[in-house]
Amino acid sequence: MIEFKVIENLKPNKDLTDILKDFKYKVKLGQIKTIIHTNLKVITPTEYQITYPTTFTILEYKVNEISNKQFYIKEHNQKYNIKEIAHFLKNF
Repeated sequence: MIEFKVIENLKPNKDLTDILKDFKYKVKLGQIKTIIHTNLKVITPTEYQITYPTTFTILEYKVNEISNKQFYIKEHNQKYNIKEIAHFLKNF
C-alpha cells in the first residue's frame, strides 16, 4: 500500500488574492507530499475557483528551476506568470 507523508502545506499567494479581491472565489490549499520509502514527491496545487463575474479555475504550482510560470488556467490550457494573470483579470 502506498503511504504519503506531508512535507509542506502551501499557502495562498498574497499577490494573487489581492488581485482577486473584486471577484468571488474559493481557495483550496495545496500540499507537497512524499511517497514513503521512495524519493518521489507529489504536488497538489493551490486551487483558486473563481465563480463571479466569470467562471474558471487557476492552479498555482510551486516554482521550480525550469519554469517561471507558476499559474495554470484549466479552461485555457496555458501557463501564466503573475503579471500575465493580472493583465488577464483586468479584462473582466
